[in-house]
Amino acid sequence: MNKKDITILLVDDEPDILEIVSYNLSSEGYRVITASNGIEGVKKAKKEKPELIILDVMMPEMDGIEACEQIRKIPELKNTIITFLTARGEDYSQVAGFDAGADDYITKPIKPKVLVSKVKALLRRLKAEDAAVAEVRIGDIVINREEYKVVLKGKELILPRKEFELLSLLASKPGKVFKRGDILDAVWGNEVIVGGRTIDVHIRKLREKIGDHYLKTTKGVGYKFVE
Repeated sequence: MNKKDITILLVDDEPDILEIVSYNLSSEGYRVITASNGIEGVKKAKKEKPELIILDVMMPEMDGIEACEQIRKIPELKNTIITFLTARGEDYSQVAGFDAGADDYITKPIKPKVLVSKVKALLRRLKAEDAAVAEVRIGDIVINREEYKVVLKGKELILPRKEFELLSLLASKPGKVFKRGDILDAVWGNEVIVGGRTIDVHIRKLREKIGDHYLKTTKGVGYKFVE
């Protein structure tokens, strides 16, 4: 996964923190979105489905602990990494954070370079988890990434490589809308110059093979896989 394909959600009520952290992570090539309180953070997490969420603990309207609990109830975000960023160093805050479903804890103030290193370390966990998931089972479909094999209702399907990679990408995060540009980068990369029509053709071929139910179009944006 390239950095530009990784979305990081930063939730903090301090404008300076949002600005400084966003700048440093964006400079590293990550896509960064922000929210200024827990309620907004939960909404954006559900909409954007980020790979990493950095949550402040003390926030108005809904604190980080409650926001983390709410996010962990969203099925599509079960593999999202959540870490707290807070000035509070008391043990009870850390324990409460882990109990709420957080993966890690960062105490501020923290130097930008150290924060970036910490984020890279957290994302390596995600990369390791992705590599470990060689087989994806969703509904009647089984996708084996190592063998480039798709089984639908017990019957093996023969898919060309690009069709397989497109299906595997969309099925990696059911419910997430993948934008056309992101799909082109992930599936075709720099191999050849192709247009959006290429995606449409491959989607049509996949629908012919697995049915219309699984692949949905979000007009003007891209495509998503639904269970």
